[in-house]
Amino acid sequence: MTEFWNRMHAHFGEAYSESWARDYVIAELGGRTVVQALADGESAKRVWRAVCLVTDVDPKLS
Repeated sequence: MTEFWNRMHAHFGEAYSESWARDYVIAELGGRTVVQALADGESAKRVWRAVCLVTDVDPKLS
């Protein structure tokens, strides 16, 4: 899980990534936020891929 948050912080900044993860609803995660999806047991890998998809971050660069 730490690797996931390290990637979020590296790409979006610490404060913004944590706020975005709490507030931004992602359709690819079933209409949940990053925080909700992780709390529901979604794998960090799946959540990261969804984040990359909606933010145009290349997952291969991460």
